[in-house]
Amino acid sequence: MEPQGESAYAWLRLLVSLTLMTIGGSGMYGITVVLPRIQQEFAVGRSDASFPYALTLIGFGIGGILMGRLADRFGVMVPVLVGGVALGSGFLVAGSAQSLWQFNLAQGLLIGMLGTSATFAPLVADTSQWFTRRRGIALAICMSGNYVAGAIWPPVTQHMVELWGWRSAYSAIGYFCFASILPLAWVLKRRPPALLHTAQAATNVATHSAVSARPLNMNPTLLTVLLSVAGLACCVAMSMPQVHIVAYCTDLGFGATQGAQMLSLMLSAGIVSRLVSGWISDHLGGLLTLLIGALLQMLALLLFLPFKGLVPLYVISGLFGLFQGGIVPCYALIVREYFTPQEAGARVGTVLMATLFGMALGGWMSGAIFDWTGSYRAAFLNGIAFNLLNVGVVSYLLRRAWLLALEHPGDGSRLANIVHRFKR
Repeated sequence: MEPQGESAYAWLRLLVSLTLMTIGGSGMYGITVVLPRIQQEFAVGRSDASFPYALTLIGFGIGGILMGRLADRFGVMVPVLVGGVALGSGFLVAGSAQSLWQFNLAQGLLIGMLGTSATFAPLVADTSQWFTRRRGIALAICMSGNYVAGAIWPPVTQHMVELWGWRSAYSAIGYFCFASILPLAWVLKRRPPALLHTAQAATNVATHSAVSARPLNMNPTLLTVLLSVAGLACCVAMSMPQVHIVAYCTDLGFGATQGAQMLSLMLSAGIVSRLVSGWISDHLGGLLTLLIGALLQMLALLLFLPFKGLVPLYVISGLFGLFQGGIVPCYALIVREYFTPQEAGARVGTVLMATLFGMALGGWMSGAIFDWTGSYRAAFLNGIAFNLLNVGVVSYLLRRAWLLALEHPGDGSRLANIVHRFKR
């Protein structure tokens, strides 16, 4: 008998959630396209022009907690309605801003904290309550909406900017958010059912000895801090190409259109990466999958240094998307693997907020380094250094997990199974 939540309506909700996350992602990716126009419009440096993106990500991280609590109390439809109004209003206000501080306020508060945030964490949490047996693939599909947005919005926004200018493009996106998000939110009106949990699932949770009062044989708070540091570091590195590829291509003389296409390619490949990494993590576990992704991301960042031709940049952008797309979901999986379910929600939120802060910090920092040095080479090197920090932290945690698996080869965890096969 099919679990109660995995009905045709549950899949409809998943499709709507994917669509809403794609629309809401316009708040993150629109600013990356108009960054050179903002710099020119308000006559500021690259770091100041990058600051609205940083504020958007900071607002996104803080707003995720606020919107999650709102969803817990009133259901997911309420924060999505709030987000639709805020996102549409934010684009209209930003499009009419007469100073950079007004633009920053619209991006950080309306678009980031109250808008885009409502179409991410609350939808992920809601989706998890409508699926049991297929929860993993459902969450992978839902979280892909962020990358679908990255594949769609940069070229669409760039095209509108070239036709009408960045202000009219922002206004058009705002009206579209009003017209699309508010009607779709009503599909999510029904509250989640009391899902049926199989006896097997309950047994898996009860017997998984990796979940304990001292995960990885360390203080839980310390493990959370280390995961947060790793998440912040990897996303500082990740943000360099994602935020600045359009400006980078403009500086190289290729034009903003080619940069927007590279960003779209990068994030389209990220969709594939996110789904494939989910499958890999089911077999290797979160820590090992995260380390593989981090090493491959660093390789792609290194490739940006010697190659500056148009075709190589397209290829490297695609590789970068394939390598980094599945990294962030690994953090949520790691928390679920090593912490009890009662505390997993709060710790997932904390670690994911660190990744968003890393994107915000990295986007601003790369612009500041460009202003100091006059090129993006040092910014790429800075990203590689942060990537090394991420690899170091994850390697340390993986080593602890490996040693524990050697001591307890029969705990049923994925890593223990790998260790058992390795010893044979």
